[in-house]
Amino acid sequence: MNNIKEKYLKKIQHAAESIIYLDEVNNLVIKKRIKKRYRLPEIDDSLRKFRTKSEASLIRKASRIGIDVPKIFCVGDDEIKMEYLGKKKIRDVITKKNYIKICKKIGFVISQLHKNNIIHGDLTTSNMILKEDRIYLIDFGLGFHSSRIEDKATDLHLLFKALESTHFSLSHDAWNVIINSYKENYGDADRVLSRLKKIKERGRYKKNPDRKGF
Repeated sequence: MNNIKEKYLKKIQHAAESIIYLDEVNNLVIKKRIKKRYRLPEIDDSLRKFRTKSEASLIRKASRIGIDVPKIFCVGDDEIKMEYLGKKKIRDVITKKNYIKICKKIGFVISQLHKNNIIHGDLTTSNMILKEDRIYLIDFGLGFHSSRIEDKATDLHLLFKALESTHFSLSHDAWNVIINSYKENYGDADRVLSRLKKIKERGRYKKNPDRKGF
């Protein structure tokens, strides 16, 4: 961030692995990975660089396959400068009136990611932005490439749990719309959903170890 005067930067999020700044002059977002003092400096530098490059690569691949994501302007060793998409997170705008339209789009977006073996790693409505009636995915910091059915099912399970915790009154209906859209647009959806069912059962069994069978 050496070429941007810090007085123009506004911190908009402080997460465990990174800090997000808004450059209000140039209308862009800067995601900077945080140094970890508990790691050896050379290991920390290498890890932050790897994760930064990996995230940028996933965002660019998602863009190439037609997924709406922020445009990347610059990638450094520990930061990414990208397009600012505004404040309309799906978490804040989804309602009983619009959830069907929104959730159909969410299901389609996830189907395209998984069809191209991209695992987002943090699918929540906080990492989806609504702009000009389109859904943009943000924050691929926990993402990776994988063709494994287990990884795709786990990706969906994270979204399922996020809907339950953040949108309880909508979660059941919203989830059904998302899954139907996912199935319509991804040929391997049945295999993923079958594994998802097993993941859910494993979770229930952990909560109730005396339960017989699955």
